[in-house]
Amino acid sequence: MNEIKVLIVDDSAVVRQAMTDILSSDPSIEVVGAARDPFLAVERMKEVIPDVITLDVEMPRMDGITFLQKLMSQYPLPVVMVSSLTENGSETTFKALEYGAVDIIQKPRIGVKQFLEESRIIICDAVKAASRARMKKAAPKPFHVQPKLTADAVMPKPTSKAMVQTTERVVAIGASTGGTEALKVFLEALPEDAPGTVIVQHMPEHFTRAFANRLDGMCRVSVKEAENDDTVLRGRVLIAPGNKHTLLKRSGARYYVEVRDGPLVCRHRPSVDVLFRSAARYAGRNGIGVIMTGMGDDGARGMLEMKEAGAFTVAQDENSCVVFGMPKEAIKLGAVDSVAPLDHIARMILNHG
Repeated sequence: MNEIKVLIVDDSAVVRQAMTDILSSDPSIEVVGAARDPFLAVERMKEVIPDVITLDVEMPRMDGITFLQKLMSQYPLPVVMVSSLTENGSETTFKALEYGAVDIIQKPRIGVKQFLEESRIIICDAVKAASRARMKKAAPKPFHVQPKLTADAVMPKPTSKAMVQTTERVVAIGASTGGTEALKVFLEALPEDAPGTVIVQHMPEHFTRAFANRLDGMCRVSVKEAENDDTVLRGRVLIAPGNKHTLLKRSGARYYVEVRDGPLVCRHRPSVDVLFRSAARYAGRNGIGVIMTGMGDDGARGMLEMKEAGAFTVAQDENSCVVFGMPKEAIKLGAVDSVAPLDHIARMILNHG
């Protein structure tokens, strides 16, 4: 199998070295260059065309957003944006996805061993997903650096059926690479009285709030970053905050969310499996599960648990996915009741009795 050729573009020598070490540790990835600005990146690209570029936002001579626009208009390549994602910078970084970036990851903070180890998994997976999104090749076999935890690490598997069916539905959605645009299409199609919805979109910390705020201004439903004990209501969409697991809970007739720390599950935090498992336990037949575009298998087992608990489950189809990874894994497990194009999913949920 050919290695994924990656060009790193970042003005920090420390970050360039850290990124080189992180990516080179994966046998399916080859770092073919590390440039301190877009002009030097172009010179390197005259010698070798990378499969994926990792690109910083703030750089001298030309910022990453401007370079991204020029690249996409002249020679489109898969780009993963890398940013420190401060509160002030998250809106700018979000625009990168609109301009054609495949994904966004948080810049490693040198010196924090645990953070770097977790970032390494996320960075390598993001690069693999980016290469697959454009090239439509099979994903490289994952390498194992630590145990891949399941939702058992956050909450035990349901041992009994959830409470009986009621008239109130709750929607749980999971997405990853390509999910920002998929969720925009889905949420813009919802009416203001749509069922309460909880979403896990794999995103770095600080970015989810800007994402939620932007969607809130586009949609008829209310969209916000989830906070602990937020009530799940009709017309409200809660997006799991980056670096926190988000679980659906129920007290009497009230659905609410619990936002908590915990280990990476399926190499992610927040994890779709954690959300889906909690929906299986506390919503059961009242739940609707949707799994959208993304690489990997996060959400597949949780969706099977939702289906076994009586929930209605839907997967986005291959043609409308940027990466048909997560939906494919859920389908392979027999966890999906229906497979549908992205633009049909909102109507299916609204029509489900």
